[in-house]
Amino acid sequence: MLADEEPKYLRRQKPLEIRRRKFGGKAWKRYLRATMWAAVGLAGAWVAFECGQFLLASPAMALIHPQQVSISGTHFVKRASVLEVFAADRGKSILRIPLDARRGELESIPWVESAVVRRALPNRIAVSIAERVPVAFLREGSSMALVDSHGVILDRPLEGNFDFPVVTGIGPDMPLADRAQRMQLYSGFMQQIESVGSAAANSISEVDLTDMDDVQATVTGLSGTLVVATNGGVASQEAAPVLVHFGGGDFASKYQTLVRNIEQWRDKAGSVQSVDLRFNGEAVVNPDPSLAVAAHRGSGASARTTRHLQ
Repeated sequence: MLADEEPKYLRRQKPLEIRRRKFGGKAWKRYLRATMWAAVGLAGAWVAFECGQFLLASPAMALIHPQQVSISGTHFVKRASVLEVFAADRGKSILRIPLDARRGELESIPWVESAVVRRALPNRIAVSIAERVPVAFLREGSSMALVDSHGVILDRPLEGNFDFPVVTGIGPDMPLADRAQRMQLYSGFMQQIESVGSAAANSISEVDLTDMDDVQATVTGLSGTLVVATNGGVASQEAAPVLVHFGGGDFASKYQTLVRNIEQWRDKAGSVQSVDLRFNGEAVVNPDPSLAVAAHRGSGASARTTRHLQ
């Protein structure tokens, strides 16, 4: 009977729902921590914004006066030329000044070989310049300019005092790479001449670089005097400069050959106009036909081209 009274199936009982507290101890701490970090983030963003506004827009960071640009290393570069580069930055924060662009503009000034531009907080710009070093005068028509070892042509400053040979055979219409190549040849030539002695370098008055296979130099101060015929008799005269063809190399030994033999050549040829030393073991001596040479150390002179063994 008991079995008949039991239900034929058991209904699944619904589990008891347990409601949890949303702001329990651990949850409250997490919410509090997240709120604190959010507040810190907002405060940091506000501080960064205010700092950015101060650094980029504050008059205390602005480049206003020319005195805020300090310049070092200049001798021939005018201060006005440097300040002109920063004219577009007047009134701006120094943090907005494009340093690389300004350095490039400074190095476009002919006398500037390299430049370093730095910010000096809060509102100053420091410029350090390395100037180009001229090595020769460059004849341009009736005027004289200067040129450095890289072939860069420089205006001749009024206050400068230079003592260089004159270079010809290059000009502003020639590509810079070609000018640089010729000036490297000139530098090598002068170094070899200086290796003979300081007086040797001082005797070079002009160098023609038209033909890179034949450096032509006007040499002065070679020893000796000439006895020149005049209406009243004869008179002594300092020996004229000599145009020397040095070829493309071995300049020091060729210069020594010139010094050793110039007196002998004058004895035989009279006044020497030019000497060609491009031939191995031989010199071609050309007398100066414009001078009527009466005698040189008691020997006659003839206006003819002669060859002499070195």
